[in-house]
Amino acid sequence: MTGRPVTLLDVARAAGVSKSTASDALQGSGRVADATRERIRAVARDLGYRPNTAARSLRRSSTGAIGLHLPRTATRQDYYMNLAFGAVERAREDGLDLVLLAPGTAAGGGLAARVDGLLVIDPEVEDPQVPDLLAAGVPVVTGERYLGGGVAPSGAVLCDNAALLLALPDHLAERGARRPALLAPGPGSDWAAALRAAADAWSAREGVEVVVRTVPFAATPAEAEAATADLIGGCPGTDAVVRAPDGAVPGVLAAAARAGRQVGSDLLVAACVDGAAARGSNPRVTAVDLRPAEYGRACAALLGELPAGAAGPGAVRRHDWTLKVRESTAGRA
Repeated sequence: MTGRPVTLLDVARAAGVSKSTASDALQGSGRVADATRERIRAVARDLGYRPNTAARSLRRSSTGAIGLHLPRTATRQDYYMNLAFGAVERAREDGLDLVLLAPGTAAGGGLAARVDGLLVIDPEVEDPQVPDLLAAGVPVVTGERYLGGGVAPSGAVLCDNAALLLALPDHLAERGARRPALLAPGPGSDWAAALRAAADAWSAREGVEVVVRTVPFAATPAEAEAATADLIGGCPGTDAVVRAPDGAVPGVLAAAARAGRQVGSDLLVAACVDGAAARGSNPRVTAVDLRPAEYGRACAALLGELPAGAAGPGAVRRHDWTLKVRESTAGRA
């Protein structure tokens, strides 16, 4: 096997049985023939399988399902789709189903009777569903902190967003940029607030103003193009643009082309979130890889640890990112 933990699904596949049969055999329940039960247990021993007792506690509590709440604009961003796939994979390994909560789902509709726990990703203060979800009466793990009031989440998985944005202007300065700018959402989420605070910190440290333009949390290419055009027109000395929203790359590049700016030389472009647009653009755009599938797995793993006490109330897990340097920040020759 690989370095990852052996899962119940691995045992079932190796034994040639269903996951439910493997579960019954290992727990001593269900109608499983003695010979089959012993064979499955032998396979589990050979593979080094160790049951996830925390996830088992969560699974037995009621429904065997957990809920996933994403920002309202998530369907336009491949970052959240990859995150969801990671959470689904980890939940499946723990024998849990994952339910994507539809917009408008609220705790008052009996949510606690339908799921045993919740993942709430990038909770925004302006999202009216979040307070109800946090008060649903089941364990809740947030991806990033919630800046609103009410019931606190049971745990959180956090990226070091301050270090992320400090790394981006440092990289741009190394490539020759002297007047960077930031396209960022308003400070209604922990992620956006941290980006703005880091921009202020970098400005104070370097004695160079980072011009900030506010765009929607999930800015469309058209919205990003308009903001970039306004930025280039209003601050013609701008020589680098950091865009925060996922999916805004095409708009930034289009505005640069219309203004006659050469991306990668007289205008450097970088992104706070990597994605298909950044990887597939011409030129390809330097971006922060937040490893969304692994992030989703980490959120689901923490949720599984909470009911059995493997993680205490208010537990925090840290998630690492990497900077993918591409042609858009090549700098002047």
